Amino acid sequence: MKTKFLMMISFFMVYIINAQDSLNANLDKPKFIAFSPSKATKNVNGMLIKYYDEIDQEIQPKKINGVELGFNGLGIFFPVLFLVNITSIDNWGINDIGSEPLPDKMNTINGMQLSIVNMEPTVTNGLELSLSSNIGAPSVINGVAISPLYNFHHTTKGAAISTFANVSQKCRGIQVALINVCKDSQGIQIGFWNENGKRKMPLINWNFKNKKL
Repeated sequence: MKTKFLMMISFFMVYIINAQDSLNANLDKPKFIAFSPSKATKNVNGMLIKYYDEIDQEIQPKKINGVELGFNGLGIFFPVLFLVNITSIDNWGINDIGSEPLPDKMNTINGMQLSIVNMEPTVTNGLELSLSSNIGAPSVINGVAISPLYNFHHTTKGAAISTFANVSQKCRGIQVALINVCKDSQGIQIGFWNENGKRKMPLINWNFKNKKL
């Protein structure tokens, strides 16, 4: 009797382990169309539809090979606040935007990010089209970022183009907007006012030397 009981326990444990392995395999299997937030979404080869951002907790990193569509409605309010307070832009603390260090866990997009706003740490390798850019989320663009209002990034490698402002901590490439700010810049800034950590100039600014430590 004891032998049968022990065998039943052993079979049950093996079943649980196999079921867990199967679940993990299903999570790792790429999906063609996926939704976020969802614990079942990890790898996407196709399209990710993000209806909200994981802003209250550490994100579950996602890898998207294709397109991410972000529909977080909070992004609609940021342009309104921006336009209402544009006259006090000197008090925004614009140099502090994107100053947070990059977290260990970040989403990766190989393709295009099309969003109202992004509030999750994200590395985009390709094209970023956003209304309200990256708010409260240190992010990286390796490619081209375009916004009708502003682009906020921790790191920009490529081109950042917007109407009002481009702000990054580290830039390698070109910034085009009314106001361009980058503390560690190697490239060109074109706009009404430009700051690159070395100098402040109107119309056009540049720096191609490494920042001295």
